[in-house]
Amino acid sequence: MPTTVPRNNRQLVFTSSQAARYLGVSLATIRRWTDAGYVSCYRTPGGQRRFAREQLDTFVTSMRREGGAGRSGADSAGHRSRGDARVR
Repeated sequence: MPTTVPRNNRQLVFTSSQAARYLGVSLATIRRWTDAGYVSCYRTPGGQRRFAREQLDTFVTSMRREGGAGRSGADSAGHRSRGDARVR
């Protein structure tokens, strides 16, 4: 009997919202991480971000290896620690 593969395991390209859900972070976080260069993406001709699942998985692996998002000041779920709150 064939097994059903969850949609995320079949999907190869994600929009920003889908990538945020896949990583378990907010849309604002995924935008911030791509702008800072922590997560790779490409842009459509209309300027929208697209993320390859392989790129997202590579990012997650690097986060685990580094013990969190050391470069971004966020934990592995994308949440800032209380001591790192920033006021704008």
